[in-house]
Amino acid sequence: MLSTMAFQNREKMNDFATSARLNFVKRKRLVVILFCGLWLASQAAEENRFRDIRDIEYARVAEEPLKLDLYLPVGRIRSPLIVWVHGGAWRTGSRKSMPLGKIVEAGYPVASVDYRLSTQARFPAQVHDLKAAIRFLRGHGNEWPLPSRKIVIAGDSAGGHLAALVGVSNGNHELEGEMGNDRAQSSDVQGIVSFYGGANLTTILQQSTPHGLKVRVPALDLLLGGQPDAVPSLARQASPVFHVDRQDPPLLLLHGDQDPQMPVNQALELFGAYRKVNAPVQLEIVHGAAHGGAMFYDEERLSIVRTFLRHYF
Repeated sequence: MLSTMAFQNREKMNDFATSARLNFVKRKRLVVILFCGLWLASQAAEENRFRDIRDIEYARVAEEPLKLDLYLPVGRIRSPLIVWVHGGAWRTGSRKSMPLGKIVEAGYPVASVDYRLSTQARFPAQVHDLKAAIRFLRGHGNEWPLPSRKIVIAGDSAGGHLAALVGVSNGNHELEGEMGNDRAQSSDVQGIVSFYGGANLTTILQQSTPHGLKVRVPALDLLLGGQPDAVPSLARQASPVFHVDRQDPPLLLLHGDQDPQMPVNQALELFGAYRKVNAPVQLEIVHGAAHGGAMFYDEERLSIVRTFLRHYF
């Protein structure tokens, strides 16, 4: 009798243990499912911070298309539209490199633009292309829609130099070009943001470190077809500091004080040219920063950009 009861008790205990194990497995699976669901939801939210429209053709050169990508906020769209110009010593780089995602999240649409590199065409082809992109965005902005009445051009490194040059050459016929099919539209911009860009190609080599010379000497050869002292008129035309006047749009400069490629003196020269004519300008020196890097696109610096946009627009 006792052995039978003991056997039955053992059976009950085994059943209880089995049931407990099954419940544990079910709970574990439930936790995994819930975790996966939360992860997928977070990924969806990450992906939906803004939407992008890629590979929009804005002009053609010898049957080769020039394209831009649009990044649009998912909620309220603020003005202005930002045109982003990538860097790469004028000879490399792509519109695919667009570091202003946090700015798009804040409501500002961004158009990231490709232009002919210096391996394809010499200056001023790059400026002609960017002005064509601006005219295209004004002519077709309603298709997305975009707040293209007011445009801020921004860029980093060589893109910062080109952005500044486009911005201070509003109305300059020689730099306008005849690219694209929207020539009735204005290529004027209403603001400029230059991240560690060049400003004076006639002085940049004298200011450069040995490392900087290794980068800039061949880059300038490709861009200008010779060194600045060999083509002085072209070098001046390609230098924003020589185009500055009182009517130029507000300018924000962000530059590292340890930059070995685009010396900080470049930003100081453009800042000084703006101050000389009492045009609106703001210079933010990023202490300890070299040429580019995460410091320029962290919350502190992007907050400065957002404040600049809110203040003027």
